[in-house]
Amino acid sequence: MNQIWKSPPITLEAYRALVGKEIGVSSWHLIDQPRIDTYADVTEDHQFIHVDPERARTETAFGTTIAHGFLTMSMLSVMSYEVMPAIAGTTMGVNYGFDKLRFISPVRSGKRIRGRFVLAEAKLRKPNELQSRTNVTVEIEGEDKPALIAEWLGLIYFA
Repeated sequence: MNQIWKSPPITLEAYRALVGKEIGVSSWHLIDQPRIDTYADVTEDHQFIHVDPERARTETAFGTTIAHGFLTMSMLSVMSYEVMPAIAGTTMGVNYGFDKLRFISPVRSGKRIRGRFVLAEAKLRKPNELQSRTNVTVEIEGEDKPALIAEWLGLIYFA
């Protein structure tokens, strides 16, 4: 599992000591039209605001196509692997959902986004199961308002 993380594993105690702190900021990720089109194909959501640049330019206030909100949300995985530390001794981690997720601003085609991660909580539910809560803000390059804010929950299992 640790192969996907960018940093070496840390101890559970070190991880829990990070609660309340900003863990880091991911690299920028381009949200271009091919990525939006691929996402539309996978989810079968071909609404024109996502896939028809000409119509989006003339019929919306966005001036171009915009990414699906759930596409922006799905980028959290790759961004978290860049920033969040792996914990030594884990066997797997799973997405446990969100307590809060808000889409604040649309991500226009051609823009770049990055994630800012703050570990808000890390509590043991069982001796081999940790529940984490991470506050995430997805920023849009060159814009004041973020694309989304979220309270993201994860479960981390130990041998």
